[in-house]
Amino acid sequence: MREPVKRLVEAGRVLAVQEDQDGRRSARITLQDGQLYLHPLLRQPPPSHAHTLQESEVVGVLEPSCTLAFLDLGWAGSTRGRVTIRLTPDTPRARQFVLLCTGQRGHTYRNTKLLEVWHKGQPGEYVRGGDYESNDGNGGASLLPDLQGQYRESGRAGAVLCCDDPGGPRSAQFIITTRDRQDGRQWFDAFGDVVSGLDVVRAAVNHSDITEVTVVDCGVVLPL
Repeated sequence: MREPVKRLVEAGRVLAVQEDQDGRRSARITLQDGQLYLHPLLRQPPPSHAHTLQESEVVGVLEPSCTLAFLDLGWAGSTRGRVTIRLTPDTPRARQFVLLCTGQRGHTYRNTKLLEVWHKGQPGEYVRGGDYESNDGNGGASLLPDLQGQYRESGRAGAVLCCDDPGGPRSAQFIITTRDRQDGRQWFDAFGDVVSGLDVVRAAVNHSDITEVTVVDCGVVLPL
């Protein structure tokens, strides 16, 4: 990235925009610790003298083999940390996860809460979230017509899994595992892995009320 462009990004003056029937939405592009981040599209006016790019052009530079998404988790009035997830290339659930991190279809994981913890303190512990519709665990329908694909099995902490069968009413919800399984069995339908920030998810699991933990921001990592 050339220095003049870097200065514009650092000043918050480079945004991705998308036009739809209800008007224009814009998404921040930020540079942090040498990584370029695209945040979700929101109905907010871009700052004056902003430099804008079409959202489709920005996301289009992502290679499926290196797609990284992020969730910023927060509770008790502050953001506690960023969870970065490497998505399995070219799977429908991974593509749907990107859509819900960027808001390209109008819905986003931003401001959704984590819903419940299973097997707390035991092997196979995991947390569920991602109900972008009702935020109570009953919603989160698929954004894509078909989520069937070739998915992995995993028994390791940090796996990102689907929550519901393809086409089910909660099929856009996700699960993040926080402890390895020790029963020799595997979770099915893994479409990503946490590459940094698993400690943030574990801290969230240990919070007194998991439903107080929210996704305060989300998005994807752009290649420089």
